[in-house]
Amino acid sequence: MDRDAFAEAVSWTARALPTRHAVPVLAGMRVEVSEDGTTLHLSGFDYEVSTRASVEVLSEEPGAVLVPGRLLAEIVNNLPSGSVHIDTDGPKVNVRGGSARFTLITMPLEDYPSLPGMPGRIGSVPADAFAAAVRQVTPAASRDDTLPMLTGAYLDFTGDALTVVATDRYRIAVRELWWRPEDPGVDLSALVPARTLANTVRGLIGRSNVDIALSTVAVGQGVSLSPGEGMIGFANGERRTTTRLIDSDFVKYASWFPTDFSGRAEVAVGPLLEAIKRVALVADRNTPLRLAFTEGEVVLEAGSGEDAQAVEALPVDYQGDPLRVAFKPDYLVDGLSGVESTTAYLNFTEATKPAVFTDVPAKEGEQPTFRYLVQPLRST
Repeated sequence: MDRDAFAEAVSWTARALPTRHAVPVLAGMRVEVSEDGTTLHLSGFDYEVSTRASVEVLSEEPGAVLVPGRLLAEIVNNLPSGSVHIDTDGPKVNVRGGSARFTLITMPLEDYPSLPGMPGRIGSVPADAFAAAVRQVTPAASRDDTLPMLTGAYLDFTGDALTVVATDRYRIAVRELWWRPEDPGVDLSALVPARTLANTVRGLIGRSNVDIALSTVAVGQGVSLSPGEGMIGFANGERRTTTRLIDSDFVKYASWFPTDFSGRAEVAVGPLLEAIKRVALVADRNTPLRLAFTEGEVVLEAGSGEDAQAVEALPVDYQGDPLRVAFKPDYLVDGLSGVESTTAYLNFTEATKPAVFTDVPAKEGEQPTFRYLVQPLRST
């Protein structure tokens, strides 16, 4: 098979494989040649996430083996361009590319679990838009597994609107986008592990669509998740992934967003991000970065007293009373990095109450598609 196509397929599939697992066989990747010898199917499964990919091959005979998945991915990614040849020799698998040759020991295929089937399709979404939405939102998800609900990305399917949300209690990221549902009256939601969702969109094919599948059951005239069948699937070209959903209700996030603001700044995203990263060089992880807004200018400061200090000023279009506010630097970077427009709105109520960052809509009167609520820090 072609090295580049094989490397992409193996890397995609390896994303579901655990680095350590109590069941060693789950670190394996199933490699199977189709009966007609034209397709190589790759699959990985850790009882939570499954991944499948296919690549065109020329093969003399069908067959299947189980090999260490992450090792196979590392090998293939480092082979020279051109063709890759694979053959079996008893309990060994030989992988050849150019003058490089590797021998892998197979794992017991009979011990490998069957992969779950794909749930029923509920609609499709443009891959580029979906990947962008997930990248914008998932940095706000918690990495603390003691509260599983906060480690998820909430997907809300209502009509032709798909909303992606994540929060760690100190910030909330929300992105709204268009999708094409099978049922125009759809009203569904799913809480997906944010890390899995972020890994999934990294391998999507640009300028294509992603089919979304969800375990559902009819309830009256509506649709809801089937008890005990919480699973979502994504299909894109020859790639498939499924994951179990987080069995928890998501926070009622909409009421957290203020409706009235006392101050608004319109800032150029790129220059502000660069200034934040520079000034934050003297700030520890939990040390606040202070921003002072006045008409026409924002001054960024970090450090104080005996510590290292940094100050930088930028022009800004600010309307409202002068304001001093402080944030964790990485929270600022995550929020502004999610803004796709060249300028962003920074909306404020008070120095101690949440601020809301949004993109600037292309047309006046339109609602922003990305919103990022962030709680300020107390600053002395």
